[in-house]
Amino acid sequence: MALTIDSQAKPVPAPPWRRLVAIGAVATTLGGCVTFTPDGGMSPVSAEVSAAIGKDTVKIVSSAEASAVQSRVKALLTKPLTADGAVQLALINNRGLQAEYNALGISEAAFVEASLPPNPVIGVERLSTGASLDIERRVVANILALLTLPARSDIARTQFEAARQKAIEATFRTAAETRRAYYRAVASRQTASFLEQARVSADAAADLTRKLGETGAAKKLDQARASSFYAEVSNELAQARLKVGTDREALTRILGLWGPDVDYRLPGQLPGMPRIQTAQQVEVDAIRKRVDLIAARLELDAMAKTLGLTEATRFVSMLDGGWRGNYERSTVDGVRESSSPRGFELEIQIPIFDGGEVNVRRSRETYMQAVNRLMEKAINVRSEARAAYLTYRGSYDIARQYQNSILPLRRTINEQALLEYNGMLIDVFELLTTARESIATNVAAISAKHDFFIATVDFETAIIGGGSSAGSAGEGPVVTAAAEGGVN
Repeated sequence: MALTIDSQAKPVPAPPWRRLVAIGAVATTLGGCVTFTPDGGMSPVSAEVSAAIGKDTVKIVSSAEASAVQSRVKALLTKPLTADGAVQLALINNRGLQAEYNALGISEAAFVEASLPPNPVIGVERLSTGASLDIERRVVANILALLTLPARSDIARTQFEAARQKAIEATFRTAAETRRAYYRAVASRQTASFLEQARVSADAAADLTRKLGETGAAKKLDQARASSFYAEVSNELAQARLKVGTDREALTRILGLWGPDVDYRLPGQLPGMPRIQTAQQVEVDAIRKRVDLIAARLELDAMAKTLGLTEATRFVSMLDGGWRGNYERSTVDGVRESSSPRGFELEIQIPIFDGGEVNVRRSRETYMQAVNRLMEKAINVRSEARAAYLTYRGSYDIARQYQNSILPLRRTINEQALLEYNGMLIDVFELLTTARESIATNVAAISAKHDFFIATVDFETAIIGGGSSAGSAGEGPVVTAAAEGGVN
């Protein structure tokens, strides 16, 4: 079977609508084939969190996953919570964090949408007047959107990567806030427990002094002092119990617990002092590891690309093209005539009053505004990293001083004061004064230990990200690569 080719035959031009489809196909190829990830972009988030803090993250998208999370929550609550256990529980059960993961999924949807060519608009118009019939068919597409598809897709990809870093930062922030809330709750319990014991001792002292007063061995002044001491300790205990309740509720909120699960157990005292961490270049580590810095750099890159796109399309703010086909039918002198004229249409907005300079200027000023703010925060992040380390080291030394020196000396003072009181070398006033000082010292020691653990959390977040506590200097810092090498 032979195939004959007529070299004299002229090629038949493709209809305009086919050319439009061809342009769309090319734009789709240039834009790349983008599809949704199976987990909404969570894989890099989970990997980064696991590598940085050794904890798991879960995005709940089905009833099966919700059931699995609840089973894991029940398992974590079967024993007293540790700091690590509380963090893990919050990362899988905190609904605010789940909302941050939903924001990542929304960003992915925007990325996929930006990678798709615009949908064509199909229109049909039918006009009938007496013996005449006019049918118009149109296929219209935004040519500018087709031509800029690769650039818009690239910008959306960068924004999606920035959203991913923000999700990681939100996870670190939840972990840090959980640790802070945990240490506050445990320190409150330890303080209240100590004041419980102090009140028992104060009650015994007041009762003994009262009995001695009945025999005439204690003056009314001594009895009043002992009773006042008991009342003051009782008042301090009431305040401590109130703080126990509020701190526990703050921890409960961030853990995402409700119903029977709010009856979880906490240890009675803070953990032992760990070994101090040494850091040589906290500034370098912060700039290299901070996820919010990475997100800020990506957002600045996306803004720069957007500015370039604005300048490239400044003179064509709307460009629509399409294929048009008409079918006309009429009857003249009893003879029916019909025709099908075809062609294409192109709509261009003529920049008479606005030549695109407004958008370009706005984009440039917005970009430079972001750069200058990030440059300012670049200074802050270095200072905050140094300050966090200084606070961490200083609070460690203070807590150690209480544990190794002040508390042992205070115990010695208490023992000697009691011996001298029994030997009638000092009176009740001096004994009660010593007891008051001992209570204040022990409460201060618990507070110093609590401050060290909070400073540890702040130091870690200053390096990897996750926000700062209310007591930290400044707001959460942001820096970019532009801040390192300057803006070109």
